[in-house]
Amino acid sequence: MTLWEQIQQGESKTLELKQQLPRRDQIAKTVIAFANTGGGKLIIGVDDDRQVVGIAEDDIFTLQDQIVSLIADGCHPTILPDIYTANLGGKLVLVVEVFRGNLLPYFLKHEGKVSGTYLRIGATNRPADREYILELERQKRNQSFDEETGYEQVLDELDLTPLEQRFSAQGKHLNPEKLQNLKLVHEEQGRLYPTHGLMILLGRYEHVITQCARFKGTDMSVFIDRKEYTGDLFSQLEQTEAFIKNHIHLRGEIKGLQRTDTYEIPTAALREALINAFVHRDYTNRGRDIKVGIYDDIVNIVSPGGFPSGITHTTLGEGRSEIRNRTIARVFKELGYIEQWGSGLQRIKNTCLQQGLKEPQVREAGDFVDVEFYRPELAEADAAATESDIKTPENVQNRTITTDCDRLRPITTDCDTLHPDETAILLYLLDHPKIDRKQALTLLNIKDTRAKALFNDLLDKSLIERHGQGRSTYYVLVKKVEGRDE
Repeated sequence: MTLWEQIQQGESKTLELKQQLPRRDQIAKTVIAFANTGGGKLIIGVDDDRQVVGIAEDDIFTLQDQIVSLIADGCHPTILPDIYTANLGGKLVLVVEVFRGNLLPYFLKHEGKVSGTYLRIGATNRPADREYILELERQKRNQSFDEETGYEQVLDELDLTPLEQRFSAQGKHLNPEKLQNLKLVHEEQGRLYPTHGLMILLGRYEHVITQCARFKGTDMSVFIDRKEYTGDLFSQLEQTEAFIKNHIHLRGEIKGLQRTDTYEIPTAALREALINAFVHRDYTNRGRDIKVGIYDDIVNIVSPGGFPSGITHTTLGEGRSEIRNRTIARVFKELGYIEQWGSGLQRIKNTCLQQGLKEPQVREAGDFVDVEFYRPELAEADAAATESDIKTPENVQNRTITTDCDRLRPITTDCDTLHPDETAILLYLLDHPKIDRKQALTLLNIKDTRAKALFNDLLDKSLIERHGQGRSTYYVLVKKVEGRDE
């Protein structure tokens, strides 16, 4: 992007525009904020309307000397920006380009580190609080928050079962050596302590929760449904995914004897966005949590913390990846939730575009990341079948738009409490007379032990019955659902 194009987009996380040289503290704060965040450019000679007014050629060297002096006198540690001129349409502007520093945190000398550290949030410079100053110091040590040791509890006091089960389902063992290799524990004076990453993965901190809501209409004035999920991150992920599925439309098409169900928003895209929210959110911010809002027009996923330092919307779209929570990311990658670093955003967009939806919007708004999926209108969702599908009246009559909860209501009224894999098995049984272990393995792409546990859970909930013995064992719904072929 050219300098002219950057100016036309206006001030941002990496760009500030001034018609003339700012006062002493203002220029120092901007330079410090850029150095502490992702770098950026201060351009002098552009007015508030993004019009290039330029600066007098005779003032160039004087301005450069003033800027060098202001930065040297006002900033600590030393910041060495690039200062140069550019000719835009016959007018000269002065560019002060600051790169992200490696001596974090940078601050105003006369205010000191506690009060004088600034960050670039959106298009403004904001003072950093104590937690973020500690985060900058961690970044200088090349360490993430979730890699640090949490001394509140020793490892023996924690129940690792939720995490052990996830590894076991993948045929892996979470032994002490694995815990240390993944930086989930730290040994000190002969005792093992959990890192913040392990505590977060187990959901042991109060702010590690997910708030979900279904609103009536396109604003937040009226709730239709509301849930708060706690516990380990993987359970929160699955429960949140199930909540979204239960409140978006599911289009069913019957061709011959086969039924094909398609959610109005691709589940792969939704899941990728949720994984990004859990893996990349700012867990040092203890006053905020992940929020999911479902409206008539959009599905909105909001996670605390802006893009990691050095990442902008442009570099994000180019596939650049910078991991804020290394321990959490390692575990998600180990368990197969992350396929390839930096590829998630493109997959989200491509999957939605392939289904004929508007491109989802991923934006940094202040100190949080906002992902918006656009829902199709009901009529559009119904018309999404191909031309060949809607030529016959029979096919038109067989096409329906519904939700998982609608389909499962004759079986259970507690569909929100079901695990997504349990929901998938019950939906399969709505369209088929029975299911066995082998079919479940293929349907869900899971291990045999996981399939056994799922069937046992559904048996305990009295939703299915077991028939046969040994390899001939199969399962059916407890209640016959009207309209289902036997």
